[in-house]
Amino acid sequence: MRDRLLLGVLVGLCLPGTLLAAEGKAAGGKTKPAKLTASQIVQKHVAARGGLQAWRGVQSMAWSGEMEVGYADSAERSARYVSSAMARKGKAPRTSSAGGKDDSRKQAQVPFVLEMKRPAKSRIQIEFAGKTAVQVYDGTNGWLLRPYLNRDDWEPFTAEQARSQQGRWELDGPLIDAAAKGTRVELAGVERVEGRDAYKLKLTRKSGEVQHVWIDAKSFLDVKVEGTPRRMDGKMRTVWVTQRDFRSVQGVKVPFVLETAVDGYADTHRMTIEKVALNPRLDDARFVKPKA
Repeated sequence: MRDRLLLGVLVGLCLPGTLLAAEGKAAGGKTKPAKLTASQIVQKHVAARGGLQAWRGVQSMAWSGEMEVGYADSAERSARYVSSAMARKGKAPRTSSAGGKDDSRKQAQVPFVLEMKRPAKSRIQIEFAGKTAVQVYDGTNGWLLRPYLNRDDWEPFTAEQARSQQGRWELDGPLIDAAAKGTRVELAGVERVEGRDAYKLKLTRKSGEVQHVWIDAKSFLDVKVEGTPRRMDGKMRTVWVTQRDFRSVQGVKVPFVLETAVDGYADTHRMTIEKVALNPRLDDARFVKPKA
């Protein structure tokens, strides 16, 4: 169970879509979203995020902050495990409400550093149970180091873990430079996201994989993203990531809060970014299995 908890934590011009209804007042006086095509929505989204040229200038990025560990029905168990492990070291982890609904249930927050480099490299390091867990991905293959399980040797990704990393930590998200990525975008309708209208876009990647992204109808920011499915309780579960608190960092917009929800589970798990660095110098060696 502990293994699965951490793996759950560790482990983009577009074609015109269907037109929406015309602008105007709906029943009850509510304003309908503007009548836009998928390509127009994407163009506005790219501009809202800082613009295509600004993002093309970002070759690497590093996030640091805290994330909640444990998910779904194991949040309490995860918090107890981390608390007991850190208590033995004389430390006390920070806690937060699981899903923000019941203060009697707490999730532990652990520090993390996520580094990303084009075209598809990523490295995430987490201080978990008083030890440092690391996951690296070179764009094709990945490796895990899990000392909190008394596994002190680097282990290769399984085929499923490798597939789950493809496109997971894109620097600019799936819609920026979508044509260059071979992604086709269609408009799938309008849905409410946290009480606001959002355009639901269907993305079909060059590989054939389908993903959905929700673009706020006023800010044109990507407020909700369909994540990589996770296997939980023997089933593949749909994952959604709600993105909030967008801030400008050297001319590009970055979400500073990402909250993950898994289909069929009540609890959500939050990643809070405290610092973002653009174009840090990251050697390629950081994204491969270290030599013994």
